[in-house]
This record gives sequence, structure tokens and C-alpha cells, in this order.
Amino acid sequence: MSLECDFSVVPPHEVRAPAEQRIPFVFDSPHSGRYYPSRFLASSRLDEYAIRRSEDCYVEELFGAAVALGAPMLLANFPRAYLDVNREPYELDPRMFAEPLPPYANAQSARVAGGLGTVPRLVGEGQDIYPGKLPLTEALERIETLYKPYHAVLSRLIADTQRRFGYCVLIDCHSMPAGIKVGDGIGRPDFIIGDRFGMSCSDGLSAAAIELLRDMGYAVAHNKPYAGGYITEHYGRPTRGFHALQIEVNRGLYLNERTFAKHAGFELLRKDIDMFLADLSSLPDYHFGVPPLAAE
Repeated sequence: MSLECDFSVVPPHEVRAPAEQRIPFVFDSPHSGRYYPSRFLASSRLDEYAIRRSEDCYVEELFGAAVALGAPMLLANFPRAYLDVNREPYELDPRMFAEPLPPYANAQSARVAGGLGTVPRLVGEGQDIYPGKLPLTEALERIETLYKPYHAVLSRLIADTQRRFGYCVLIDCHSMPAGIKVGDGIGRPDFIIGDRFGMSCSDGLSAAAIELLRDMGYAVAHNKPYAGGYITEHYGRPTRGFHALQIEVNRGLYLNERTFAKHAGFELLRKDIDMFLADLSSLPDYHFGVPPLAAE
């Protein structure tokens, strides 16, 4: 596969949607983009394999059944290494740029310190993306042309869903490296469910998601080490009918992390996620804080 891309040919993001939305769910895959601008590749010090280490490969395919179930899915085609929409709009690292940051930038977050701001400094294995400093205009242009349009679409999908159904459930879809370990006797989890420690969605939704996956035989962790990023934190307002749940899938279940090729486990995992999504989207309303109808 050629990584090179021109966003005048490939759209920066796209919405896959059913003819009619039938369930109060919205899905998004912010990190599975694998179309790399040629100018970006030319400016990076990394080769075509190393540059992809932060990519949530094929996650939009793993969760693709959402559309058939009746929910829209928003996905980024641009890669996370180029721009990360699961950050605040201006989480920027001053060490990366030739000019001072604007006063409204957040240069102090833990994500910036770790090299993973809105315009990342590093890929997943801690490798520097750029050989030198960037012009600040480069970051600001990516935010204006990619970040803000992505969130405008996501905000609209969520608001429309809440108006139509009375509440909205956002499922933020991700993958994680196979070597991630957690405590609590789980070891290497197959899935991690993140709800910002109970702040981004109802407890009933998180508990149901964990139970469904465990009943299928998967090892599931809760909020460790991934509790959810900017998207779950920003859009999750359960007391107002907006629920946001992050789901991380272990890449080792479906992918060769060295070559980025799907292996034999991909189809089995995809079918299991199909069943999981069907069960999750069929949960009774009380899981989302909606009281059951009184008996007549």
C-alpha cells in the first residue's frame, strides 16, 4: 500500500451512515487514518513503517457493523502522527516550533510532555517524527483544516442523535499495542473500557460493556491504563444525556505489529465485535439513566 496521499483526492474525514439512523449511537475512529500527505512523509525522519507506530490500524473495519446496526460512524483518513483529534485543539509542544506559541495554547498538559500533543512530536514507540523544528503556521493550518472540521461533524452527529432519541451514546474506537499490561490479575488485556473514571457515561453502560466482552471470553480492563482522551472527556455529559465510552482493542488479536498486515485472528475478532455491538446497542434505556416506563 502506498502511504502517500493528497487530501484533494482523499477526503480528510468521512461519515459512513445508514439510510436512516435507527439507534441512539454514534461511533468514531479518530486514529485509524492511514493516508499520509506526501509533504509530511518527506519532512519526517522516519521510514514508512516507523511512521505508522501510532496508527489504530483497521479499527474502522473492526467496528464497521455499527453502520448496519443503524448508527453513523465518523472516521479520520489523516493519520494520528500528522494530527491528533483526540486532544484539545491547541495542545502544542513549544519545543517543536520555530516561533513562540500563541497564549491560548496548552503547553503544560501531560500529553504534550509525553510528545503526544495535537501535533505529535513522537510516534508510539517514542521515536521523533521530525529532524528539526516546524513553522508554527504548519500546526495552525492542520488545526484549522483538519481538526476543527472533524469536531464540527462529530458535534453535529451527537447533537442530532440526542435530539432524535433523547440521549446519545458515543463509542470512541481505538486499538492499543499488544504489550500493554495492567494489574488486577488481568495481565495483558484484550480490551480496555474507558469512561474517565465514571465521568463520561453512565455506570450501567460501562458495566454492561465489560460484562458482554468478558462473557465472550475476553480479558477486559477498566480505565487502566487508558481512561479516555479528549473526545470522551469533552463529549461525555451523562447527566445531560450525552454518554461517551472509549474502547481499546489489543492489536495482537488481529494484526502483525511489525508489518501491519492482518493475521488470521482478524475475522474472528470482527465477528465477535459485531455481536458485541449488537448486544450493546440493544441495552434497555435504564442503562443510560432513562427511567423505565411506569406500568399502566
